[in-house]
Amino acid sequence: MTQNRLSSVNIISFLNILLPFGYAVAVYAYGKAFFADTPWAKSSKRWILLSVIGTHIVYLAARTTAFSHPPATTVYEVLTLLAFTTSAAYYVIESRTGNRETGYFILNIPFFFQLVSSLFIKDLLEVPEILRSNYFGFHVTAALAGYSAITLSAVYGFLYLMLYHEIKQTRFGAVYRKLPSLENLERMSVMAIWLAFFFLAAAMLAGVVWLPQAFSDFSYADPKLIGTVFIWLLYGAALAARRSTRWKGRKMMIVAISGFVISIFSLTAVNMLLSGFHRFN
Repeated sequence: MTQNRLSSVNIISFLNILLPFGYAVAVYAYGKAFFADTPWAKSSKRWILLSVIGTHIVYLAARTTAFSHPPATTVYEVLTLLAFTTSAAYYVIESRTGNRETGYFILNIPFFFQLVSSLFIKDLLEVPEILRSNYFGFHVTAALAGYSAITLSAVYGFLYLMLYHEIKQTRFGAVYRKLPSLENLERMSVMAIWLAFFFLAAAMLAGVVWLPQAFSDFSYADPKLIGTVFIWLLYGAALAARRSTRWKGRKMMIVAISGFVISIFSLTAVNMLLSGFHRFN
């Protein structure tokens, strides 16, 4: 191993340990701001999250450079990518909507993903040549960004339906009083749906270009591909209906949660029960 690569591996190892702590601090800050209205947490939580996201970008770039392949060749590499795309998608939604009250509920997800990844990830120098492709890296990253946005839309949809139920029952717990309004929760969920729609389209486009060249057994009938296309069409139809017929409220939230359920089936049940080029070994 060359001196430069050894230095890079040392940096990667340090960042691999640092990132779970960074996400834990972000979760703690958002929790203190939400539950206790702590002044320092309210003023610094976004900067903490932005610092963690920046550190994560450096970590992913360092892994890609040091090992000469995108960090998406094992389950634990995929988990760190999911942690990054989920936190980055949340930051975009928070910045665009100005609503910062849901960070505690969202950021526990990337914290868990990164913790598991940091505990079990391995540094692989030898991987199949096909997994070194830039198309592969873009395809996987875009797909994971899309699935992260799907998850966020479902979380906001779930919070919407819970708050809606509380309002109908005319009872409000302490947590619900601090959540964004129904209108804002819907706005955040719909923004996540737009992100999912965009990134899934990018992932499918990259897949159409790259997958037939990379896999001799490529088929448009692949179950995971069909599931992704179905989710994309479902979200596209819902977004079109929202614009043309003012289709809002609970219907949109049910669509958001339905897309998440379908994506979970596509990523887990199909992968375990069926075979194909999308299967993770």
